[in-house]
Parts: sequence; structure tokens; C-alpha cells
Amino acid sequence: MSFRFARYPVLSLAGFLTLGALRISAAPADTIYLESNSAAGNSIFTYTFNFTSAPVLKSTTSAGGIGVFDSTFALGPFDSDQNLVENASGTLLFAVNSGSNTIAVFNIDADGSLRAVTGSPFPSGGSDPVSVGVKGDTLVVVNKDQDPAQAGTPAGAVLPNYTTFNVSPSGQLTPVPNSTVPVAMGSSPSQALIASQGDVVFGADFLGGLLQSFKLDENGALDQNLPTALPNSIFTGLTGGHLPLGMRTHPFLPILYVDITPVSKVAVYTYDYQGRLNFVRAVGDAGAAPCWAVVNHAGTYLFVTNTGDNSIEVYSLADPLNPTEVQHFVMDSNNGGAVFSTVIDRSDNWLYVSSEQSSASASVAANAFHTLKIGDDGMLSEPFAPTALPVTSTPAVRVQGITVF
Repeated sequence: MSFRFARYPVLSLAGFLTLGALRISAAPADTIYLESNSAAGNSIFTYTFNFTSAPVLKSTTSAGGIGVFDSTFALGPFDSDQNLVENASGTLLFAVNSGSNTIAVFNIDADGSLRAVTGSPFPSGGSDPVSVGVKGDTLVVVNKDQDPAQAGTPAGAVLPNYTTFNVSPSGQLTPVPNSTVPVAMGSSPSQALIASQGDVVFGADFLGGLLQSFKLDENGALDQNLPTALPNSIFTGLTGGHLPLGMRTHPFLPILYVDITPVSKVAVYTYDYQGRLNFVRAVGDAGAAPCWAVVNHAGTYLFVTNTGDNSIEVYSLADPLNPTEVQHFVMDSNNGGAVFSTVIDRSDNWLYVSSEQSSASASVAANAFHTLKIGDDGMLSEPFAPTALPVTSTPAVRVQGITVF
């Protein structure tokens, strides 16, 4: 894949800052989807939450494939985001089957129930798919190639990659010709982030220490930019590695926020129409090991999930280029679990945080999710106990992925 080096203007920040913080009207209930990631058979758990009592399990639906499990709990295999996402209209749900190299696609009925689309699951275009992002009728897939069960096999020998698919109106996936972009073996790509501004996709090569960026062309193919290394200035006087993980863009400004896990910092970048990045600064995180992030729809708060101390760092985005910490919220330890992926509902009133069994000694009940209330000032509270997911200790699992609609 050739690189383009032509200069593009950075998207203007002027004008956007006066849009104000408009809270979206609340729906009567949220539907929350999580993925079992079981190597014995992957499933999607559907929960409903009426905002007054704890979420309730509505159904369990087979994803038609299997997940992954690494008994060593090493960095890499379990470090990913957006394992499942819905399209903008809430009519299709996309989920990874990491252990069988496929993408499951479901119709979402009006009541939130799932029905597999004809032909699902579809080949992922690589080994160990871990993240999906959707932009219109284009699906972006990250194939991590770190499933321990596939090591040494033809599938496991495939380089990790970013690739795209056309999505038909009924949900079928067709590979976009010449869309696959391989990255270095062992780089552990983790996320297919669709930018809020322009036809841009971002990725984090977690163990490779690089940020990837792409422009989606009119056919849905990826036009790769030169990968971006994290600035050395971030690590001055520190011993942690250059490991970027969770990313989010501001909802209406061309700003990218990147978690730097080993040094507990969040990097701030601006980007242009091609997706090229310009580093602005890094801000500290009072928690340990920031791994995932979300920005509310109003663009007023950034929430960063710290796996190391089971906390959420809340930042004010009054100045979106200089996030300011306003709360360090430590959650229920939940039987030895560690918090992972995070999503925010349409009303900006509720934050859902998945929790996983983080070691062999942790209880299987650590596979759960937290339901956090967001105040008007961005402050978090946890009015309900964590919701344990219906998985068993045999076979062992680490539940992956959460989304809400």
C-alpha cells in the first residue's frame, strides 16, 4: 500500500465550540448487548434496562462461531475494543467471532431482539477478528492474529490486518477489493475507530506502539497514512512502554483522544480530512492503566476506563484540547474482575462498563458489567451492583465487548 504525503488542512475548530452541550432526550429503556467470547460457542447476551432497577437478561443468541481464551492472561489477546457495534439506525448488530475468524451480523428487531442475517457469520478477511467499526454501508474489521489456539496454523500465520467490507441493506458482507492493509506480526492491533469528522478510520497497534490512520475512499477501501509513533516527550523520566490502546474522537471536533496504558496518560491529537495526526499534548490520569475511553454525545466529558485500579477517570472538555480531571471514580471490585470496554447511552445519562475475569484466581462472576449514572456535572455514581453474566467456569471465559442502543 502506497502512502500519500500531500498536505491537507486541519479541520477547523472554530465555530464548533459555540454549539453548546445539548443532552439527547432519553429513550424509555436501553438495550445493552454483550458478547460471551466463549471458545466453546460465542453468544450475544441482550439486556434491557429501564433506569429504575438493575438490568435484566432478555435473551442469549448464538453468534455462530467461537471466541478466544488465553490461560496465561498475557497482554495482547484480550486487549481490544468495539468487539460488537450497531449501525447508526440501530437495525444491524455486528459481532466478532475471534476464534473462528468470522463476523456475525444480526437484524435488530424493534424490541431489541436479534435475528442472524442470511449467510451469517461471514469470513473476517484474516485471523482473530477483535474489533469492528461501521460507516454507512462500510464495515471496518481489525484482525489481531493473536489467538493462542491458532498459533502455528495457516490461519495463525496470517499477518494482522485492517480490512473493509461492503454491507448490503439486508446485512450481508462482501469484501471490498484491495482493501486489506497488513501490519507487523505481533503488533496487536486493537480497534477500528470511525472518526466523527470526515471519512477517516483510526487504529492502535497496541504492542507495536503505533497509531494507524486511514481515509476511506468512495468504494470503502482503506487509503493508509504513514503510521504515527507516540512522541518521546510523553515518556520523559518514565519507564513504561509506548503502548497505545483505547481511542475516541470528539463528537463534532477533529480531535482524537488516545490512552497510553503503561504510563497512565491520555494523548490529545487533532486530525485533518485525510486522517493525518498532529500531537497537541498528553494529560495525566490519576488511575492505573487507562485502556478504553468514551466521549459523551454533547462533547463535554471524556470518560477513561482504568483497568489497573478498576476506576473511571472523568475529564471536563470545557477546553477539548486540554482535558481536565474532575473525578476519579473507583468501582466495585466485582470478585476480582478488571474493567474493560465502555459505552455511553444516547441520553448521556448512563455509562456501561464491562468487567472481565482478569486472572486465573478471579471468580467467574467477574465477567459482568457495571451500570453507572452520569450526573449533569459529569460525576459518576453506581446505583446498582454489577450485573454478573450467565457464563460458567468450565470452559473458562473472558467476556469481551459491550454496546448499547
